[in-house]
Amino acid sequence: MKTREQLGGTLRRMYDSAPTGEKVANIHLFAIKYAADIRDAGLTAGDVVKAAGIQASYGAEVSKGINLAKYVVPKPQYAE
Repeated sequence: MKTREQLGGTLRRMYDSAPTGEKVANIHLFAIKYAADIRDAGLTAGDVVKAAGIQASYGAEVSKGINLAKYVVPKPQYAE
């Protein structure tokens, strides 16, 4: 199981490395990929965003991605 700090670090890296204009899409992708880890750790979207050190308002975007995870999977090139 991933820790709050590990998940926050991963979100921060994905946020920082997002192509111009795609930061929110990368936040959604993070949440889709790690929704089970976030749930298993008993964390909220806000917990992960805070650990990442990004704007608190992005918690809503993480929540959207977690909800989307029930319906979608990343394309293979974005799976890892």
